[in-house]
Amino acid sequence: MWRSLRRALGSARGGSVLRWLGVKVCRRSTLLIVLLWLASWLFLNSLVFVHRNMFSDFCTDDKSKQILQRVCDEYQQGVLTGDLCEDLCVAGQVEYKRCLYYENGKKVIAASWRGVPVVLKSKLENFSSYEALALLEYQDGAGGMGGEEELSPLDVVFYATLEIKNSLGLETGTNLTLPRLWGQRLKEKEWTYSRAELASLWALLQQEEYTFLRVLQDLTHHVAKILGSCGHFYAVEYLVAGHTWDQNIFSLEELSLSPSLSPWIWGERMLTARDMVPRVALSFLEMVEHFDNDFSHRLHLCDIKPENFGIRKDLTVVAIDVDMAFFEPKMKDILEQNCTSDNDCNFFDCISKCDRSKNRCGPKRKNSNLQVICEKIFRSWFSPTLLGAKAGLPLQVELQRAVQECAETDGREKGERRQAVRQQLQALLMELIQEDTENQGEGQEHKMRRVHTALNF
Repeated sequence: MWRSLRRALGSARGGSVLRWLGVKVCRRSTLLIVLLWLASWLFLNSLVFVHRNMFSDFCTDDKSKQILQRVCDEYQQGVLTGDLCEDLCVAGQVEYKRCLYYENGKKVIAASWRGVPVVLKSKLENFSSYEALALLEYQDGAGGMGGEEELSPLDVVFYATLEIKNSLGLETGTNLTLPRLWGQRLKEKEWTYSRAELASLWALLQQEEYTFLRVLQDLTHHVAKILGSCGHFYAVEYLVAGHTWDQNIFSLEELSLSPSLSPWIWGERMLTARDMVPRVALSFLEMVEHFDNDFSHRLHLCDIKPENFGIRKDLTVVAIDVDMAFFEPKMKDILEQNCTSDNDCNFFDCISKCDRSKNRCGPKRKNSNLQVICEKIFRSWFSPTLLGAKAGLPLQVELQRAVQECAETDGREKGERRQAVRQQLQALLMELIQEDTENQGEGQEHKMRRVHTALNF
């Protein structure tokens, strides 16, 4: 009897345990299914996010052609205009080459305009994405009320100049003239702007890079030249851009130098890659001097890398991407932010120092254009690894020391100190060019002597 009772209790306990285990397994399975569904949902959403943010800016020829076709459609409708439009949309004088890159909405396309290589750029894909000119909306309102008011050229000059100053971060009182693009036409007193011209002008002025290049190209030859525009797209000269992977940064093969009387070509001989380096370095120094001293405010370059510079055939260094270039007033506004350490005061290549007592970054830049160029470009150019057997030559050693000193110079030091560092580099580079030229001459003379001796023998 006791055995039967035990057997019954045992079987009852076993059943409850099995039921408990079954519930537990069921709960675990449900939890696993929920977690699996959640993980799948997160994965799919991340794929959608990546697609929207990366593949939407994926550079393709088909999409680039469609973008330019929309520009032409709007030109035909009278929505936009420009001196490039007729050749692009009617005459067929603009030949599409390839898509260069899309980045954060910016579209950059290679083309040929009347046989001249150009680069077409726009900060945004669509003309309608730019803010409309408020004066046009006011004009529509006035017209709707029976008014016939027109914008005079002086009105356009006034508002365009204000927009340029706002874009560049300059004070209203700064002496800044309107670029030649419109200045020539404004001399005709009876000339008025069409709606398409005003809308196109306003779309261009909302692009900081366009404004920089348009204003600065009248003041320095170290920025890319704007050749024309159609609506919100503008054409700049095509230049050989730098490459991080190239030890000389600029490719001599791409440049295709031809013998000429250019100051960078010595006699009739072709330059080698190493001949090119000190001459391009000199042009970098000249550019820095221009940007530091030749404008009403110092111009700061906050993204110094080979890809943002190009060179012309005379080896002039040109800033081809100035999205991260700022005049002193705007630079101060960018740097002066809240901080807890110096790391919070780094804005790409423009850095400041954190004032811990105020928890604010200082408005003055700690480094300089020259210092960053020495650190990121010159140091690799004149390194012992790249120079090889020449690294131990007295002039090369002196140049390496000067580059090192330049890279470690504090940008807040007095102007005289920065000027001395720049002048020292300039003198050494000039001496290096002179030495290379003399060696080349001696080599040619020695070669001629050897040929003459062989003939005598």
